[in-house]
Amino acid sequence: MEFPESLKYTNDHEWIRIIKEESLNEDVIALIGITDYAQSELGELVYVEVDSLGEKLNQGAVFGTVEAVKTTSDLFMPVSGEIIAFNPELDEKQGDNPGIINEDPYDKGWIIKVRVTSPKEFDTLLDWKTYKSLVESD
Repeated sequence: MEFPESLKYTNDHEWIRIIKEESLNEDVIALIGITDYAQSELGELVYVEVDSLGEKLNQGAVFGTVEAVKTTSDLFMPVSGEIIAFNPELDEKQGDNPGIINEDPYDKGWIIKVRVTSPKEFDTLLDWKTYKSLVESD
């Protein structure tokens, strides 16, 4: 099981990675997905739904769902932000390949791209060591 050190994590098994940070206008862009642990617990993913594209959501709000063969699970925002993109590889109208999350949850399997509206909320997230301890205690 992987726990990349460069990511921040939530108790609900989402990860977030800053991909662009502008110091002048404080525009922070980040990718969000589910962790290796989450995808392994869910099993084979068959559908990802994100109806919140273009919306501004608060930290902890549901931004979509992932559906596996056995169950459906809500996806939660790690930080507040505006959803500016949905991974085209997951979109049923484009790539229609939700299994990419099972294969590569931290790179090609990202789910949404957000413009972060409250960068201070990163301080409330878990680092990789804390997240690893959380899942190993389950």
